Amino acid sequence: MARYVGRENVRKRLEPLAGLPGRTTYADGAARIETGNETITVRPPFGLAHARMFGRVELGPLFEALAEDHVVAALLVRLGGYAVGVFEGERLVASKVGSRFVKGRHKKGGSSANRFRRRREEQERALLNAAAETAARVLEPYRERIEFVALGGDRTAAMRVAQELPWLAEKTLPRFFTVADPRQRELERLPYDLYAAELSEEPG
Repeated sequence: MARYVGRENVRKRLEPLAGLPGRTTYADGAARIETGNETITVRPPFGLAHARMFGRVELGPLFEALAEDHVVAALLVRLGGYAVGVFEGERLVASKVGSRFVKGRHKKGGSSANRFRRRREEQERALLNAAAETAARVLEPYRERIEFVALGGDRTAAMRVAQELPWLAEKTLPRFFTVADPRQRELERLPYDLYAAELSEEPG
């Protein structure tokens, strides 16, 4: 079962295995480490270009990939709020958060439900427009330097905002970052997850 583990914790987990007999295979963006007792597969969050097989536990290329810092844009959106930021490594260098009220779903039918739905749709549209304008304002100065884009919050809402800035699409990470409430504190916590690697362990 794969899980996401912070890069320093991956290093601590694997360092004792360095140099042991076994096999390490670098391929398809991941490192597969076989010791005889266990098989560990690690997929760094921003890719792993190295491709080679070793007849021992060889962790150098993996650790280099995990240690690399990147310029990453974050766009977190839910109906009710949004947070936009730019990270240089784990340091947040630009950010802006905002919120707008969006009514909950209406339980009843009839004409009042239709009015309610229209009002809710207007509020949704206003929030998504505000989020897109903020994202453009915060991210544009860093556009040439941004290597990756992390989307989070509510998938549908985040994707709708991202579509307003087409250049984000080619840089968007496959992993979606679920956050309950896009606020400044969520942005500030994000680097741990951004740099966490996907790790799976199997016995023997």
